[in-house]
Amino acid sequence: MFIETETTPNPSSLKFLPGRQVMSAGTHEFATPEAAEASPLAQAIFDTGEVTNVFFGADFISVTSAPGVSWSDLKPQVVAILLDHFVSEAPLFAGGDASGISIPADEADTLVVEDDPANADVVAQINELLETRVRPAVAGDGGDIAYRGFKDGVVYLTLQGACSGCPSSTATLKHGIEGLLKHYVPEVLEVRAA
Repeated sequence: MFIETETTPNPSSLKFLPGRQVMSAGTHEFATPEAAEASPLAQAIFDTGEVTNVFFGADFISVTSAPGVSWSDLKPQVVAILLDHFVSEAPLFAGGDASGISIPADEADTLVVEDDPANADVVAQINELLETRVRPAVAGDGGDIAYRGFKDGVVYLTLQGACSGCPSSTATLKHGIEGLLKHYVPEVLEVRAA
């Protein structure tokens, strides 16, 4: 088995490509060692002591290094952990899959607004654009985007994975995503990070 790596726009994050499916549906982010306890793989990566975030995508794992950590030292450790995991065909999550994983309270609290039923068509348009145009591009950079609400013309989003701490994340939200949404959905006036 060969694991490829790709750089991301976030210099602290690397994208690891095991050449096989990682998540069968959705994505999952581990922002703390405590959250990583739900996944033996994420926990093993955090156990290096040099990691601040692990993100599982459909066919990749993004890992964010702690400040001051050199990728030349950390990369071989992460590759070895990934090789051990995938060669042994161990489950990704404790219990086998993500279906029993609850969302930590701090993630659940990031839901900023409750959508107004009168805006159902607008919300559907926003979500379709996010799913078809934005998520594939963000996944290419080792991350994901989560819709958190729409109120008074403002779309609330959360960047995850390699994108969450990226120096260009504000530009991605304000210039890339905001411009796209405003072009196709006139009701959108602004995009904000949740």
